[in-house]
Amino acid sequence: MNEARTKTNPKPGAKHRGIRAARKRLIPALIAVIGYVAFLTLQAAAADPATINFSLDFPNSSPEHYSISVESGGRAHYESSGKITADSDERDTYQTDFIFSDMTRARIFDLSSQAHYFSGKIDSGNKKIAFTGAKKLSYKDGQRDTSAAFNYSTVPAVQQLTSLFQSVAATLEYGRRLVYYHRFQKLALDDELKRMEDQARRGELIELQAVKPVLQDIYDDTSVMNVVRARAHRIMEIDPASVAGK
Repeated sequence: MNEARTKTNPKPGAKHRGIRAARKRLIPALIAVIGYVAFLTLQAAAADPATINFSLDFPNSSPEHYSISVESGGRAHYESSGKITADSDERDTYQTDFIFSDMTRARIFDLSSQAHYFSGKIDSGNKKIAFTGAKKLSYKDGQRDTSAAFNYSTVPAVQQLTSLFQSVAATLEYGRRLVYYHRFQKLALDDELKRMEDQARRGELIELQAVKPVLQDIYDDTSVMNVVRARAHRIMEIDPASVAGK
């Protein structure tokens, strides 16, 4: 009788050992599941990079509207619309894609972090300050989707971002006008490139590599005056480090 009871009613210790063994088998499976979830999270983040966008709308200016979007990897898109030149009645829209330099890209995302990704009010609220265009900064990644509009901000990081994006836009607007002049008014290229070279050497234009294809097209065109081609080449050769901080 005792033997029969021993076979059908195992000791409590044996039961506990069975539970421990089951747990040991379960832990590796849980680790595998957690690792797979982490992998999927990283994949999703890689497929959806962080993006910062700056836009400005200023009626009766040139351009009247522009926006710049930049991904955390450096890929960027620019678009603008308005008069072709300040003294022209003709209007057009312009779009171009480019890659930000690593230094500028890193600065943009660092300043955005300092500005708390534009999650709160960034406008000064001072109604006495002159209107300089309706501006908007936005940030989006897998966890945040924030934006803020402003005319003028007293937040240092926002001020620096605004200045940076405006300098980039000035560079890209030279590209827009040069494309137009190269196609329709080649005689206007010389004056435009003179202004561009002066501003570039004063450090007022950044990310010149964004318009290098436009400058290269002008330099390669033998129907363009040699003095103009030479100026386009000089601008392409400007070292950003030599004008930084001017």
